[in-house]
Amino acid sequence: MTFRIVGALSPALALCLVAAPARAEGLGAEANYARANGSWGTELGAGYAIGIAGFRLTPSAGVYLRDGDTDAYGRVEATFALPMTARVGLGVRISGDDPRVYATVAMPIFPKVALKGNAGPKYVAVGLTVGY
Repeated sequence: MTFRIVGALSPALALCLVAAPARAEGLGAEANYARANGSWGTELGAGYAIGIAGFRLTPSAGVYLRDGDTDAYGRVEATFALPMTARVGLGVRISGDDPRVYATVAMPIFPKVALKGNAGPKYVAVGLTVGY
């Protein structure tokens, strides 16, 4: 179990260290209701956004809670801000042995708070992002 958690978090942590010299957007947290790994549950995660000229790279990690189980996951998202509307992009979620590629969109509802949705093969999530 420990090796699975370290394996899931390693890519996100490595990207944080490599991309640190870019202009930092800051820390953020996310809470989603998601269908991943074959069942519905709650994702709780945190990440660090690095942005340049409308583009943003956001490595993050968290836990997926479902049916009394807890699984660690890591993810990396690359997004672009559409002027005055939303942030759109692609991401990769790593949990266990199955990386999942997905599309993502986040629409701001308050300053530093956005309604977010992710969708891809065998993965879908909707929730709130705070920070970044």
